[in-house]
Amino acid sequence: MGFLDRFFKISERNSSVRTEIIAGLTTFITMAYIIFVQPTVLSAGGMDFGAVLAATCISSALASIMMGLYANYPIALAPAMGENIFFTFTVIIAMGIPWNVALGIIFISGVLFLLLTFFNVRELMINAIPMSLKSGIAVGIGLFIAFIGLVYGGIIVKDPGGGVLKLGDVKSLHVLLPLIGLLIIGILSYLRVKGAMLIGMAVITLIALPFGIVQFHGVASAPPSISPTLLKMDLAAAISPQYFPLILVFLFMTLFDTVGTVVGVTQQAGLMKEDGSVPKLRQILMTDATATVAGAALGTSTVVTYIESSAGVQEGGRTGLTAVVAGLMFILALFFEPLAKMLGGGYSPAPNVSLYPVIAPALIFVGAMLMRSVTRIDFSDLTEALPAFLVIVGMPLTYSIADGLAFGFIAYPIIKLFTGRVKEVHPIMHVMGIIFILRYAFL
Repeated sequence: MGFLDRFFKISERNSSVRTEIIAGLTTFITMAYIIFVQPTVLSAGGMDFGAVLAATCISSALASIMMGLYANYPIALAPAMGENIFFTFTVIIAMGIPWNVALGIIFISGVLFLLLTFFNVRELMINAIPMSLKSGIAVGIGLFIAFIGLVYGGIIVKDPGGGVLKLGDVKSLHVLLPLIGLLIIGILSYLRVKGAMLIGMAVITLIALPFGIVQFHGVASAPPSISPTLLKMDLAAAISPQYFPLILVFLFMTLFDTVGTVVGVTQQAGLMKEDGSVPKLRQILMTDATATVAGAALGTSTVVTYIESSAGVQEGGRTGLTAVVAGLMFILALFFEPLAKMLGGGYSPAPNVSLYPVIAPALIFVGAMLMRSVTRIDFSDLTEALPAFLVIVGMPLTYSIADGLAFGFIAYPIIKLFTGRVKEVHPIMHVMGIIFILRYAFL
């Protein structure tokens, strides 16, 4: 324990080994759905389900452990939701690009990601973001996570009657369970009970079991083979000029998703300095870029930092031990797939509907806690407040971190320019604003 304390600087960050382990378990459980969602999505494009499952677990484990050991941050990584859907249904199915070529495109975008990190381009970008926008990013991610939790719990559903959204069937047990879990987590957190989210999720799991909302599938199983996807990317075809726009699209999506997650999680954990800079930012970004390259080589789509890491941070995770524990759980999931499926496999109350009632209350609670960053935004200064507000509402309403960032990153330099305060804008913010405008104009 003493070695772990010294290596991860646990006491220095006002944490404990026990707290870090609980935080790691919490992070893993809130991410476990990706173990089954990822192969379901990618198999629709012709990829082997078992191989993608293995690639997802291995890439997530390696990336999370690297984040913990190399950067010492409580941030776990896994294949990105959104990018995987674009990868399958747009690139493979709609555009007719073979999946091995699509993996090659991901691999090349990851290499470019590494180069941008090596030359400090990504680090300069994050440090150039003003504090008001950084706080807006944290709040926006909070609303985004809470919105995802409400959707995963079936509390908010699509309105078939013509509206966009409506309240779910709150008389159904699978909708009531996340609400019960949220109350349990909130009460236990107020009472400062360690592992409040784990306890809340465990209680509703036990309640759900007899009703089939959570199903027991067994304990252990043999890991699936990764050979159908391992090193199967077609780099020779992917390097063709016709695929350059796709390489840039994946690069762009990953770049700004990562910026948002890193800023939001480090601010929530209290690891961001007063001037808005993030210690060891280069190590975080190198890990993130390496993860995408490794993921493509193993046979899965873009691997990124996960906003669900906020759940572990909320449980007190402050060091890389949280990420290492989450990573080790992904390795164990290969051998205990049935148990992982019980928590992350989802529940289908209707055809083509997948809910995650065990995970939902933790996400809603974390989203609520991230709202505290709103107090750092100076609402008396509209040139700072309005762009931050656009980021805050943009993320949940567009269901995208990158698109939410675009709202604020475009507005900020324009407002400063026309109010005579352009000198307050870092030159990189002008560049990022132009990049976002070009993205919507031409991509």
